[in-house]
Amino acid sequence: MKKRIPYIAGFVLLLVVEVLIALFVYGGFIRFYLGDVIVVWVVYCFLQIFICEKVNEYITAVGVMIFAFIVEFLQYINIVDIVGLGDIQFFRTLIGTSFSTVDLICYTVGTVVTFVFIFIKNKISKKIQGD
Repeated sequence: MKKRIPYIAGFVLLLVVEVLIALFVYGGFIRFYLGDVIVVWVVYCFLQIFICEKVNEYITAVGVMIFAFIVEFLQYINIVDIVGLGDIQFFRTLIGTSFSTVDLICYTVGTVVTFVFIFIKNKISKKIQGD
């Protein structure tokens, strides 16, 4: 359970940041780019709460990026309208309604930052354990 606590805290903190961005930031770098970078971290932390000792961290990070790419491509085909949820603002916001290659770049940047975080965390853990 101890290994999951940082992921729980990270998930809650980052989710709050994402909600605040969604509610109060209407444009610019933070809304259009940083929010897409952070969402990768939110999903990564959420998954790590449940699988932190079962799946390699790097594989989880790549899986999150692939998931983000799939969601982005589903936006390209207007999945919200296809499944009949286009009239519900919550789902339009949650799933998204517009494809952007820039979003794919942001998801990739988020994944690279996640890789750096994993690398640093593992180095610190090894030093603490005396390896």
